Amino acid sequence: MALMFYWYPKCGTCRKAKKWLEEHQLTFEDIHIVENPPSKEQLEEMYKSSGLELKKFFNTSGQKYRELGVKDKINSATEDELLSLLASDGMLIKRPLVTDGTKVTVGFNEKQFEETWTN
Repeated sequence: MALMFYWYPKCGTCRKAKKWLEEHQLTFEDIHIVENPPSKEQLEEMYKSSGLELKKFFNTSGQKYRELGVKDKINSATEDELLSLLASDGMLIKRPLVTDGTKVTVGFNEKQFEETWTN
């Protein structure tokens, strides 16, 4: 399966990640995370297969995160509430979000990409 690459074209980190994927000749489908955010079900699947805490999926430096006061809700909200919140707005999701249906990376870390997507 080709990689699903959820990104925001104006994001410098996303552009770096895309360039990295292209340089490593990996096949991927780029999906605009704001125009086409992953569904709650897709997010739940990615979260469960990632092994990461759900809060790692939030774009904590984003304006939406601050506007909605997510920082104050994140520790008391249920998993279901957090997934619904993430699915409600692509700008809340840390990007880029990359998955092959089994593995998932959140954000861009060259070493992590190397370990996850080239082995």
